[in-house]
Parts: sequence; C-alpha cells; structure tokens
Amino acid sequence: MAARKRAANRYYSGPPSDHFDGTLFFNPDGQMPGRFTDLLKWQLSGERSKWPTANPSPFEPTEPAARIDGGRLRLTMVGHSTLLIQTAGLNILTDPVWSPRVSPLSFAGPRRVNAPGIAFSQLPPIDLVLVSHNHYDHLDLATLKRLKAKHDPQVLTPLGNDAIIDAAVPGMRMTAHDWGERIDIGDDVAVHVEPVHHWSARGARDRRMALWAGFVVETPAGKTYFAGDTGFHGGANYRLMAEKHGAFRLAILPIGAYEPRWFMAPQHQNPDEAVQGMKLCNAAHAAGCHWGTFRLTDEPIDEPAQKLAEALQAQRMPQERFRALRPGEIWDVP
Repeated sequence: MAARKRAANRYYSGPPSDHFDGTLFFNPDGQMPGRFTDLLKWQLSGERSKWPTANPSPFEPTEPAARIDGGRLRLTMVGHSTLLIQTAGLNILTDPVWSPRVSPLSFAGPRRVNAPGIAFSQLPPIDLVLVSHNHYDHLDLATLKRLKAKHDPQVLTPLGNDAIIDAAVPGMRMTAHDWGERIDIGDDVAVHVEPVHHWSARGARDRRMALWAGFVVETPAGKTYFAGDTGFHGGANYRLMAEKHGAFRLAILPIGAYEPRWFMAPQHQNPDEAVQGMKLCNAAHAAGCHWGTFRLTDEPIDEPAQKLAEALQAQRMPQERFRALRPGEIWDVP
C-alpha cells in the first residue's frame, strides 16, 4: 500500500533548513513529541495529582509602574508563563494569557486556579509581546485581541504562528522569525529568536507546522533570556546561549509540567534541569515560571517550587538567585 501523503503545512512555506524539512519543523538531534498511544497511556494511568479548585497567590494583584527606566530591571509575575518585563523604558509581555482556561473549548480544559497577578485593566502601556509557540497555554487569541484593542503592541513570534494570530486578530502589528534572527527595536534594544527543544500544535492535524522558540531581550540594562517552553535536551541550547550571548542578567525558565518523566522529559524540563540550565547559560539570576496556575501534568501544585529549592541546595546555588515566582510577585532583579 502506498504511503499516505503528508498534509501540506497550513501555516508556513519556506525552504528546508536544519530544523525544517520543507513541511514540518523538528528539533535537531532531538526527540519527537510522544505518539497518540503514549498520550492515551499517560491519560489513563490515573496518577495525576489532585489540585485545589482555587489556590490564591499570597501576593495581591498589583498595579505596575508605568515605566522603569535606566539600568533597572523589574519582573512581575502574572501567572504560568505570562510575565511583565520592565526595563529601558519598555513594557514587554511574555506569552500573555488572561483567559480562564487554556483550551480550544470555553467549557473544558485546564482552568486557572489563581487570579492573574496583574488585572488586565491595570496593565501599563504594552510595547512588545513575545509569543514563544502555539500551545494554548502560551498563545491565547482572546488575550491578544484585547491587547490589540487597548495597547496595539508589536508582536514577535516564531515562523508560522503569525498565520494563526493574523486569522483571529487582523491588523495586529506582528512579525514572524526563524531561529537565529535579530530584531532591532530601537534605542539600543534588540530581541534575538533562539532555539528551544519543544513542539507545536493547536489540534490533531497541525503538529509541528509552526516553529517554537525562546527569546533574548538585549538592552542597556543587560540581557534577559525567556526560554518559553523547553525540554532540557542535554543542555545543548543552554550551552549555545552562553556561546552566543556570553551571560545573562536574568533567565526566565520553566520549572513545571514535568511529570511523568517518561512522557514529558523531551518537552518540559524539571526543576533540577532548570537549575542546570541557569548555570550552563551563565545567568546571574533566574525566575521560575510555567507552574502553579494551570494543571497540565501529574505533579502536585506546589511540588515545582519545593523541588527547585532542593535542586538549588543540592547544586550549592543560593536560593535567592533562582525564585519560583507566584502571581502578583514583583522582583527588582539585582
């Protein structure tokens, strides 16, 4: 029987590269996402920890300063992978999600268990939005529509994700980029789009049709690395960041959604690996994200923060250098 013809890429068309085969993106020397049978095996295992229906942050929602100038760098946790970065007079959002669920369905799927650390109405003027990939807990079209209407920010995203956003939010000021590209923002500010080990999909028939990435934000106040969502991949991409960028004032790294390891390891690093990654990329400080807001995997809600503390102690790293941020928490990074 003839092999089934591969579906054309609905989001992106371009020449093959070391991470694009002409139709689909892939992780060089890396691992593919699990098969559907693996997903079923995990979902039917019955080992998922129970989360509370509500888990309020100890920090009250905050009203950020309008701007942070000079050499200061301020980070405010909104929730999951949504953070407000304020530095060099710029307000930058990462993977903005204000919706109550991260799902294609409004009535089902992972639900927020704590309020956003900044109410949407209290956001300062947003200049730049970084969207790392198209999974629903990172690319939230409802939030992007709200940002377009109120702030009209510039959006940077990896290849193919622009097609998804543009179809739902016409007129959004947006550019799509490949790994290794540099985008000059102005006033000695640039954003670099960098490789991470992950995958992409909005449904069952568009796997790996859009690229995934991390970002390095380069300003006079130093470099900030937002890794988006990533597996550890033997530390390869962290080593690359050190080789290319030297060192970072801050790395924003995922620490949650890592169990069970047999299924999640290629796509989600655990806290111990996050600490290794911080050291490998030469980050002076790190903020832990991607935990405690949406139940995506098997580990208990507070385990990522606990495991992070244990990993820092085991690797003889001061606890204050790597903080597991909670919604509403503000960090003026040294």
